[in-house]
Amino acid sequence: MPLAHIPGSKSVTARALFLAAAADGVTTLVRPLRSDDTEGFAEGLTRLGYRVGRTPDTWQVDGRPQGPALPSADVHCRDGATTARFLPTLAAAGRGSYRFDASEQMRRRPLAPLTRALCDLGVDLRHEGAEGHHPLRIEAAGVEGGEVTLDAGQSSQYLSALLMLGPLTRRGLRIRVTDLVSAPYVEITLAMMRSFGVVVAREGDTFVVPPGGYRATTYAVEPDASTASYFFAAAAVTGREVTVPGLGQGALQGDLGFVDVLRRMGAEVEIAADRTTVRGTGELRGLTVNMRDISDTMPTLAAVAPFADGPVRIEDVANTRVKECDRLDACAENLRRLGVAAETGDDWIEIRPGTPAPAEIKTYGDHRVVMSFAVTALRAPGITFDDPGCVKKTFPEFHEVFGELAAGWGIPLDAA
Repeated sequence: MPLAHIPGSKSVTARALFLAAAADGVTTLVRPLRSDDTEGFAEGLTRLGYRVGRTPDTWQVDGRPQGPALPSADVHCRDGATTARFLPTLAAAGRGSYRFDASEQMRRRPLAPLTRALCDLGVDLRHEGAEGHHPLRIEAAGVEGGEVTLDAGQSSQYLSALLMLGPLTRRGLRIRVTDLVSAPYVEITLAMMRSFGVVVAREGDTFVVPPGGYRATTYAVEPDASTASYFFAAAAVTGREVTVPGLGQGALQGDLGFVDVLRRMGAEVEIAADRTTVRGTGELRGLTVNMRDISDTMPTLAAVAPFADGPVRIEDVANTRVKECDRLDACAENLRRLGVAAETGDDWIEIRPGTPAPAEIKTYGDHRVVMSFAVTALRAPGITFDDPGCVKKTFPEFHEVFGELAAGWGIPLDAA
């Protein structure tokens, strides 16, 4: 049985680093993701004065419930959205002067709903350039807490940041949410907060977060379900079988729900306690699917859609337009480069069946574009990428691991 060993979850690793830094004591993270994004997060913590000890399989973080150890710091968040949204929120709970900036790509991505909420809570936060974007400066004096309203329709990370901030405030937080996308990611946050000793209550559209802080723990990071989607899709599209250990019935990540989409298309799926297996049946049916809650896997489905027996329409994914790139337009453009018909609207993409022709994929520096169209390449030799190395953001060894899986299936490496 071919096994695909997937690296740790980016989303879980980022949250674990925040919670470990905020906790009282030393936290050990087991099998965290080591990638550009998570290394950038750990580096940001170090710049703020937290101690982060790293070995190949574990990271140890000395928590500081009172906030950053240094009275001032300049933090570069690289391309990491969780870094760029979580670290300023963490720093706001301390005392000092902190400046945050990011890559040009991350500077373009929105922050306004989160920074507006922080300002509403009394945080002295100022954008140095475009309003609602990096760079920004925080003159931190702790956060009193209280009630705040948040629009999380662009990104659930805004809500996750405020939820994790809540126990560090003096009075706790009541967060009223007017819209929410990618809700399963919020469930990850709530479950992880419980592991660090904090239980959040929910009253309708309001989240009630108590004060009191976090306790340190040992926390094992599960494999990344978004990354696993490429391997599951590969099995479905080639008629092969793959098993991902470590992702099963108890998984935190909603993106494991991608296998249910593959099941609807004709693949066989088995979810056990500690692993998930997908078997391709030689059949891929067209479908219409709402992917609001698992939108990071939208490019994966778009990349295999040409091989379905009918149109594939993906709906309610407007938030994918404000990711590392405009993923709806990027997927449509690259499908057309391959000779496949694709149309988009404000929040949807529809792809017609077709036979992809050799072409170079325009990646826009987006790791998910590369990994998704690597799946297409299993059935369409001759596909190349203008920036294959951008997978370092979440999975630096992706091409090697994916190539080994393809070779094990008897698919030539130059087609993978």
